[in-house]
Amino acid sequence: MYLFGDPATWLPLAFAALLGLSILIYVVLDGFDLGVGVLFPFAEQDEKDRMVASIGPFWDANETWLVLAIGILLVAFPTAHGTILTALYLPVAVMLVGLILRGVSFEFRVKAPAHHKKAWDGAFYIGSMMTSLSQGYMLGMYIMGLEVTAFTLAFSAVTAVFLTVAYSFIGATWLILKTEGALQLKAVAWSKGGIWGVVLGMGAVSLASPFVSERIFDKWFSMPEFFLLLPLPLMSGALIVLLWLALRRLPTSDDSFAWFPFAATIVLFVLGFFGMAYSFYPFIVPDQLTIYEAASAPESLFIILIGTLFVLPMILGYTALAYTVFRGKATALSYD
Repeated sequence: MYLFGDPATWLPLAFAALLGLSILIYVVLDGFDLGVGVLFPFAEQDEKDRMVASIGPFWDANETWLVLAIGILLVAFPTAHGTILTALYLPVAVMLVGLILRGVSFEFRVKAPAHHKKAWDGAFYIGSMMTSLSQGYMLGMYIMGLEVTAFTLAFSAVTAVFLTVAYSFIGATWLILKTEGALQLKAVAWSKGGIWGVVLGMGAVSLASPFVSERIFDKWFSMPEFFLLLPLPLMSGALIVLLWLALRRLPTSDDSFAWFPFAATIVLFVLGFFGMAYSFYPFIVPDQLTIYEAASAPESLFIILIGTLFVLPMILGYTALAYTVFRGKATALSYD
């Protein structure tokens, strides 16, 4: 336990990193399948079947990362867990209802009688919207320090919309990778529209965070930190330009570079996440609780860490296996 120094220092930091990793992987993986659900109203019925087939092998495993993140928050930072979930009780409840609705409708839409299929398609879309909007609202409230005022509520409503658009964008880029023909053409068009929502959303969060907290402002605009951090926004801007140029040339005749928009969007999400992590560190509850103040006893954390070292590779392993086995274009949906 003392191999890496004071366990009261390195264990909370290790679990904060694991929590951040779980959230990041969840946002990327469940983000694209939520985005596919958000795009449902813009597709024809046969296209909806292909869209569901593209996420069918992955969607339930993707949500494992949300369970892991909440579990780490509960056992490693119980004080923060209580503070955050108490402040976000309502949007968390909405998110859970949305996830349940998605799961049920996903299974029932292909097994129910034909005249009920549209109803389950609608339920899948509504569940996707509820989940995406509630997560965006929670992001906005977290950035605003979990304080409830007219301004924070308005900002959270804006981030709810922008995160939903961002999910639809990564969902559209996933469809570019996994589909072909008319649906792939539509996915390119959806991506061209959604990229502006991503730009506005990232811009709003990037501008709001430093002005909400003087501490965050100093972390970004002090010298020499400003120049050391400058590559983050520059790389993000360059990626957005490359994405736009790529989308103007897709799809190609041989389907080359269909992977690029999805891969570039993942990198864009990672850059945005690291920017937020840097802004709020060492606080887990913004400007209220640090990871060290909220952490469980080092002895407890060490025992939990041993279990995590067994569980996490298993989750990573079966996730990698699923994406390897079901690589390539989505085939026609069948439950035979």
